[in-house]
Amino acid sequence: MKWVIAIIKPFKQDDVREALMSVGVTGMTVSEVRGFGRQKGHTELYRGAEYQVDFLPKLKIEVAVNDDILEQVIQTIRTAAVTGKIGDGKIFVMNIDHVVRLRTGETGPGVL
Repeated sequence: MKWVIAIIKPFKQDDVREALMSVGVTGMTVSEVRGFGRQKGHTELYRGAEYQVDFLPKLKIEVAVNDDILEQVIQTIRTAAVTGKIGDGKIFVMNIDHVVRLRTGETGPGVL
């Protein structure tokens, strides 16, 4: 089992959600986050004053998947989230050693 974390541009949320559901992902967690990478923020103008915005709004999408669909999930996120411009985001993949369904106490890959 793997935990896939994708940091994407906020306006791509619906595209990514729909694409993941179409490949069999049954649940996800979405958080509004702020950060920067190579784009290093930008300047904005507010009431005539220019100021630096260091942390840009992003979305963090987290999904737990079985190993057999991992590559398909990664490619699906890439396809749905890409704009081709700087700041598109990143995908991180981590191992999941153990998972427990709270309601029933079930464990293992079938819980996903």
